[in-house]
Amino acid sequence: MKVGLYFGSFNPIHIGHLIIANYVANNTLLDEVWFVISPQNPLKKERTLLNEQHRKHLIDLAIDGEKKLRTSNVEFRLPKPSYTVNTLTYLSEKYPKYDFSIIMGSDSFSNIRRWKNYEVLLRDYKFYIYQRRGFLLKDLVVPKVFILNAPLLEISSTLIRYLIKKKKSIRFLVPDIVKNEIENQVYYKDQSNQ
Repeated sequence: MKVGLYFGSFNPIHIGHLIIANYVANNTLLDEVWFVISPQNPLKKERTLLNEQHRKHLIDLAIDGEKKLRTSNVEFRLPKPSYTVNTLTYLSEKYPKYDFSIIMGSDSFSNIRRWKNYEVLLRDYKFYIYQRRGFLLKDLVVPKVFILNAPLLEISSTLIRYLIKKKKSIRFLVPDIVKNEIENQVYYKDQSNQ
């Protein structure tokens, strides 16, 4: 089984994340794409994160019924902060017959040298890179790195959290079921539940 791991905080999941995951799942040789929810990204402040179980629940709602998309809470059980190399080592041992790849934006890939043991990741795993404005990769010749012609969207979780705080509509930026759950649970309304 070929699995693409789409790492992120997904704080919250939005249409941009879903379009990328769906594009990768249906335009590569991958059998599945897993949303790997990072409970604590070492490059982000933890206080801005909604509880990891709530973030997982929102993703589960968003992808319900999609056969090629899954959520993974593997990093919830691993030491924090979450390092991709540790997660991949764990998953490769747990699923020795699976072929794991990494899905990421060109903005994250441009910072790959800041990642723990990035040389191991580049040596041992395939990367599927989708372009982000301001970080376009051209003529990149790195083995196992594939640049995707995926849709380029200017949507961010930061924008969505900002709109919620300002009591503005987030309709069409997140699936309706996610919007309704965020509103019903009063997520992101105040600093204490982020």
